[in-house]
Amino acid sequence: PAVCPCILKLILACPPLSPQGRLPGLRVKYVFLVWLGVFVGSWLVYVRYSSYAELCRGHVCQAVICDQYRKGIISGSLCQDLCNLHKVEWRTCLSSVPGQQVYSGLWQGKEVTIKCGIEEGLDPKARSDLAPRQELVLFDKPTRGTSIKEFREMTLSFLKANLGDLPSLPALVGQVLLMADFNKDSRVSLAEAKSVWALLQRNEFLLLLSLQEEHASRLLGSCGDLYVTEGVPHGSWHGAALPPLLRPLLPPALHTALQQWLGPAWPWRAKIAIGLLEFVEELFHGAYGTFYMCETTLANVGYTAKYDFKMADLQQVAPEAAVRRFLQGRHCEHSADCTYGRDCRAPCDKLMRQCKGDLIQPNLAKVCELLRDYLLPGAPIELREELGRQLRTCTTLSGLASQVEAHHALVLSHLKTLLWKEISNTKYS
Repeated sequence: PAVCPCILKLILACPPLSPQGRLPGLRVKYVFLVWLGVFVGSWLVYVRYSSYAELCRGHVCQAVICDQYRKGIISGSLCQDLCNLHKVEWRTCLSSVPGQQVYSGLWQGKEVTIKCGIEEGLDPKARSDLAPRQELVLFDKPTRGTSIKEFREMTLSFLKANLGDLPSLPALVGQVLLMADFNKDSRVSLAEAKSVWALLQRNEFLLLLSLQEEHASRLLGSCGDLYVTEGVPHGSWHGAALPPLLRPLLPPALHTALQQWLGPAWPWRAKIAIGLLEFVEELFHGAYGTFYMCETTLANVGYTAKYDFKMADLQQVAPEAAVRRFLQGRHCEHSADCTYGRDCRAPCDKLMRQCKGDLIQPNLAKVCELLRDYLLPGAPIELREELGRQLRTCTTLSGLASQVEAHHALVLSHLKTLLWKEISNTKYS
């Protein structure tokens, strides 16, 4: 075959049947790939915009809350600043589901997280000026004429149903009534009672009351069922910065690499892990019953500027009573049918075709699975073998009641001691 004297002639003038004749075909392939990339990119932008419009409806939430406040139906320490003075600044949308609106924001000079529920009946495409006209059933209790004694009993019954019949509940009822007096005038108005009752229906708010502030964001104020907590803690999962559609495409190896490159130094990770283990301990030995972590991912592991552990999202932490109520008598064919949330799974009795009460994996076993990927990469060489052994032992724990009390406490204590010994008497402690 003829050989062209230069690259340009090679591309434009070579005979079609020569080997060089394949190059125009390659150029067509490149053009096609570029076109395909533009098409896929445009589609992702469209889907991203559509999902953003569906997920991020803070303006609807604010319009509904402020309409109810101006009608005198609800009350709260945040209402005046939110609805009249406009001192609450809504910033980045962090919502993951349309029914639970989450935004970062600014209030009284502090970075805060704004959370508000939107009822399923509200049309996501409704204009904000029409949304408040929807009839809301969220603020229908208590009714006019309810005495403070009746409201106390109503609150106690609700807490018993959701947390279990515990001797500590009367103290929690007192805490709820104290919080209900938003304007601190030593009495609870109907609007205040409606607001705190609506807040109690929000799972995370109930958990914020039930758990210590050490490992959860502090509650700063509320208006109706909209509430504000301390700003979002730093995230331990750096893949969370990616668009939701791309996160499942990230290979596990890249997850680990991102964690090592962008995450805190190993001693700081050890400190965060100790805080997470203490949180698991609190969930099991809390003053207001036992709680289960039903979505155990690094996306929920947060930390402060001082690397103290903070739970980034309590939405998937559930009281034991609620999980058992869900599982009790539930028909099943496989254990997958006995799943509460994402990973709170109980065995299926195939003879009775009903879910059993004990979970297959307790909180500690799921957290230890998480810590293997979080702690082993970059761990000191002299510690890695023992740490790996203890984490393997921990992941084999079962949720059977006979194992839970003593064995789990021992495994958890050994892990905390091992990590603390490595970072104690250093700047990381």
